[in-house]
Amino acid sequence: MIVWINGAFGAGKTTTARELIELIPNSTLFDPEVVGGALGHLLPPKHLAEVGDYQDLPIWRRLVIDTAAAMLAELGGTLVVPMTLLRQEYRDEIFGGLAARRIAVRHVLLAPAETILRERIAGREVPEGLPDGEIRVRQWAYDHIEPYRSALASWLTADAYPVDNGALSPYDTAARIAEAVAAGSVPACDIVQTAEPTAETVAAGVLLFDEQDRVLLVDPTYKAGWEFPGGVVEPGEAPARAGMREVAEETGINLEEVPGLLVVDWEPPAPPGFGGLRLLFDGGRLQAADTGRLLLPGPELRAWRFASEAEAAELLPPVRYERLRRALRARERGRAMYLEAGVPVGP
Repeated sequence: MIVWINGAFGAGKTTTARELIELIPNSTLFDPEVVGGALGHLLPPKHLAEVGDYQDLPIWRRLVIDTAAAMLAELGGTLVVPMTLLRQEYRDEIFGGLAARRIAVRHVLLAPAETILRERIAGREVPEGLPDGEIRVRQWAYDHIEPYRSALASWLTADAYPVDNGALSPYDTAARIAEAVAAGSVPACDIVQTAEPTAETVAAGVLLFDEQDRVLLVDPTYKAGWEFPGGVVEPGEAPARAGMREVAEETGINLEEVPGLLVVDWEPPAPPGFGGLRLLFDGGRLQAADTGRLLLPGPELRAWRFASEAEAAELLPPVRYERLRRALRARERGRAMYLEAGVPVGP
């Protein structure tokens, strides 16, 4: 199990975490800032300079997941993680990656009043030896108050167990968290648990269109980037039927007819991924009544939308967009297409 302590800079996450590992038996502190510091030694300075925050590096998010999982495999018990996460897509990616490893995350939010946050930032000790260190570190913390406000207004308070520690010492804050975790008041985060593949997989996606011929895209919580409705084909399951099942689970729409095949794409392995076959089927055009029955995003989906081909080019990762582009051409011509790594092969 992981107890993830979230909150704005100055909320007291690290001091609370140090107290908490003394209150939860067999618990260990893991600070993801250590991973960020290591990347400063591993990645070229030019690459680091291209991002404003190491959280924006996919390698940081991947290493946080892998390191947390490895520590729990090595030590067992509970991992206490003090780390600010203010972007929902990063929260979903990290917590979803942990869920895929069957690791439950209890998400706690330290939420003192903003006036107290500002007081703590103003009085924060800054390491010596940094050029303009005091000004830069404090300004960094102040700059993140607005993103914190936005997260509070949209998803953060609904997702995490809040603790107002404005008038509490770190020990009292930790005691309150330990009590809530032990009592079951902090539930495991509602993230879909998609097991990490251990070999090549077959995945089936279904393209659904609105009356303007825009394609339906979904934004899954358990992986990064927009995608088509669909998922991994289970053992013994027909791929087209798997696509129909996934459409029903994700959107609430039950397709009456088996969709026709548009594209078979062989995705080569790209470590740590194993690759495999990716199939796209034509689910046809949805009527306005069907569109009105689309489910609101739940544990599996952060959002959904209809997109033109040009809009899809901006939303989808390049590999998925290339697969979509070929599928749209196959739909126009009425003939399925075989691809390898997104490139047509054969006549």
